[in-house]
Amino acid sequence: MQSSDGTPAVVTQTRIKELAEFRSHDAPVVSCYLDIDGRRQIRKQDYVLRFESMAKECEASHANAKNDLRRIYEYVSNGIDRSRTRGLAVFSCAEKGLWEVVSLPVPVANRVAVNHSPVISPLEAVVNELESLAVLMVDKQRAKLLLLEMGQIVERVELFEALPRANEHKGHAEKGRREREQHHLDELTHHHLRHATDAAFKLFQKTSFGYLTIGATDEMYAATESLLHPYLRKALGPRIHATAHSSDTEILAAAFAVEHEIEQQIEKQHVEKLREAAGAKRRAVLGLSDAIKAIYEKRVSMLLVSDGFSESGWICSCGAMALRGPRCPIDGQDMERTDDVVSNAVDAALAEGARLLICNGNADLDVMGRIGAFCRY
Repeated sequence: MQSSDGTPAVVTQTRIKELAEFRSHDAPVVSCYLDIDGRRQIRKQDYVLRFESMAKECEASHANAKNDLRRIYEYVSNGIDRSRTRGLAVFSCAEKGLWEVVSLPVPVANRVAVNHSPVISPLEAVVNELESLAVLMVDKQRAKLLLLEMGQIVERVELFEALPRANEHKGHAEKGRREREQHHLDELTHHHLRHATDAAFKLFQKTSFGYLTIGATDEMYAATESLLHPYLRKALGPRIHATAHSSDTEILAAAFAVEHEIEQQIEKQHVEKLREAAGAKRRAVLGLSDAIKAIYEKRVSMLLVSDGFSESGWICSCGAMALRGPRCPIDGQDMERTDDVVSNAVDAALAEGARLLICNGNADLDVMGRIGAFCRY
């Protein structure tokens, strides 16, 4: 279960179960969730300083967690590959040999907790929310089927079905033989693609992956798509630029591009739904003022924010946020000024279990105030 070398672990339900069962009654277990999304935490020092602040506050009430907090700090401050990572979960209990680092492709609410067991509910929420991606790459003889979860390959199926070597024939007398051989080759290729698409459907039945992408030549792509089960056609996403001969590294890089394209499609769909819902006043709000009000009232189920959006504001110890201060509109107490109340709002929404969607360059959301929320009521 441990990733003692410091490399992020592949998250599975089995790993989550193992973490949930871990207990330490005589040594602290530190759980850290850190937002390292490069679209909001542009510099490394942005998230390092955030962790330092949380660690200092935590150590004040849990002095026995000092060593684990230092251990996490050293990992965070040494630099993290953020090319595919937006959130980080770290679990540490040095005395019991626990060290688990989990890279997450979505942002998380900043949090440090000390207990006798790891705090895994935020991790479970992320895993249950994310859609897995199946990658099917085919040519006339080979098929490679991979299942990607959290940016890692977790399942693999490979098929190879040799074709007979084509013979050279000359003259009109051999034309019929050539046509029969080509027909035979076409049939073998068809059966091969049938086996590949059947394997994809079996994987779908087993895992219920969210999206399928296919890598093939134009001719093979069309033939493969025609053989897909209707359920797989509904899950079919953008085409991947990889082949059955591509290495895992090449496939993962190509899959990242596919996931980005899917993400953009999802952003567009959600922004359109938000505009329609807010226009009809159906459990949706637009703009920062109404969004932070809904967040304080714990009504937000999903928050949409334009990439890079920030705004100064005010925060109160009661949890309220406002664009103007210094008096809290809820309890009348003095509020503290913040340079980025949007970041505070995002953290508060995530802490309450809301989903977060950072929209990159969506002009429609920008026009609507750069932030909006779907509400539970």
